[in-house]
Amino acid sequence: MAYTEQEVLAGLAEIVSEETGLPTDAVVAEKSFTDDLDIDSLSMMTIVTHAEDKFGVRIPDEEVKNLATVGDAVSFITGAQA
Repeated sequence: MAYTEQEVLAGLAEIVSEETGLPTDAVVAEKSFTDDLDIDSLSMMTIVTHAEDKFGVRIPDEEVKNLATVGDAVSFITGAQA
């Protein structure tokens, strides 16, 4: 099943909210994981793992550092879907 960008964004918002306690509406495409959402590397790996499970994609460790914003992650996940 392919997810739309909006579905991926909503799913990521839920995952980030569960991990950080931030409201889901604070998690928007323009937000930086580290600067705006204050997510450290350990939390980011947890978020990535949950995103992989939720969306059925693989996000290689070397790609994680390129996912600076929520929008970067949405683009990667939608592009990685089979």
